[in-house]
Amino acid sequence: MLPGVVVPSDGLPDVKRGDSCAVTLVNNKAPVAIGTAAVSSAEMQSLGMKGRGVCVLHSYMDHLWAFGEKSSPPTLRDAEGGEPDLNGDQYLAEEQEEDEEEEEEKEEAEHQASQLVKDQASPAVAEQAEGEVEKGNEEGEEAHQDEKSPQEVMDALLWQCFLLALKSKVKKSELPLLTSTFLRNHMVSCCPSGKHLDIKKSSYKKLSKFLHAMQQQHSLVRVKELTKGVESIVEVDWKSPELRFSAPVETVIEAVPQTEARYHPPEITALYSVSTRLQPLFQDANKRKGVALQPAEVRSIVTEYVKNNDLVDETNKNYVRINPTLCDCLLEKSEYQDVETLKWDELFSRTLERMQECYQIAYPGQTPQIKKGHIEPIDVSVASRGSNKKVTVIKNLEVYALDPSAVATALQRRVQASSVLQAVPGAKDKVLVQIQGNQIQQVGHLLLDHYGIPRKYIQGLDKASKGGKK
Repeated sequence: MLPGVVVPSDGLPDVKRGDSCAVTLVNNKAPVAIGTAAVSSAEMQSLGMKGRGVCVLHSYMDHLWAFGEKSSPPTLRDAEGGEPDLNGDQYLAEEQEEDEEEEEEKEEAEHQASQLVKDQASPAVAEQAEGEVEKGNEEGEEAHQDEKSPQEVMDALLWQCFLLALKSKVKKSELPLLTSTFLRNHMVSCCPSGKHLDIKKSSYKKLSKFLHAMQQQHSLVRVKELTKGVESIVEVDWKSPELRFSAPVETVIEAVPQTEARYHPPEITALYSVSTRLQPLFQDANKRKGVALQPAEVRSIVTEYVKNNDLVDETNKNYVRINPTLCDCLLEKSEYQDVETLKWDELFSRTLERMQECYQIAYPGQTPQIKKGHIEPIDVSVASRGSNKKVTVIKNLEVYALDPSAVATALQRRVQASSVLQAVPGAKDKVLVQIQGNQIQQVGHLLLDHYGIPRKYIQGLDKASKGGKK
């Protein structure tokens, strides 16, 4: 936007509408965004430097940047450009003077940082702030990091991602912001490449404890429990010296907001783990107790066992003869004397019934996780509130990496009805969405068509209200 543009002393460059152009920082000519000119430079002046100046196509810290090394822009001098060429002697003298000035500025910054750390920061935060001032010396910083304990390193990474998220991700219009959403959508995306943000490995252990420490010790944020058991960030002090000191350099132009990345549903695979009772059946396949297998793998192992032990009935190949191992694994005590053969389908179904049900869930960009039991479907139901008013309640959105606040906002726009978020009684870190009226049909369209959740993982859609006769 033009009100954020710092006009160079020699005036704006001559650009026409649609020309390719770059957005740079004050005192650094390295581009942080590229795009096309929304208006010509003459129109910028005639408009009084108001309105849009650049249509940004790609910028520092956008989704395209996140796919790469997540490196910071280099520091290039002569942000305004236009210095005359120098001969060798002049160049060396100029370089020497600039080096001396840079060294003085660095010493001054180090002094201010150390003083700021002493006055305000906690020990773990202080080490991180000092590390940022000294990151010009890479070898020294690496040696310093090696001396830290894993807990202190995670504290420093937590602090770094927290500051970067507040500075570059969170907008005032998003407040109040659920703390869980802040962590998942903002802090995690600011984590440097090759590192993994894990609050449980820090000294804080929990996100709520960390945010309350930031509120009490540094007054960077204000956290409030808007609904019982659900905390939200309601205020951010963007003018805080700590936030400004550790954040990136002030930009020349405010980038055009980037489009939110499209949601991709997690991949869910039904699995069965080997139980103690069935361990003899899977012993030949080297599958121990607790190993998770897909149904096709189970069928393959059982089929191989039957063939290796020559258990196919000679008179009718649709049946399998029961040996002592199959008897102990698959038959009930009352069947020991009576059942001598089983059909192939019944053999497989009995095997799966006696295995422990589990599932593998793979969120986009994350390592797949195996969990016991049956995955909870998204539960959509209609309840009565007050004087027989209907409301639609949606639960278990978090299981599928869906942000309840984003779903509530999308439904509000679709049906033009108010919605609220409430903590799920007896469930930790889970929030349900409640919206006025019987909106099951609209909820179904949103979850199936927009988010791409398979229908088998949504229960309650059959209770949608049917329109009356016209």
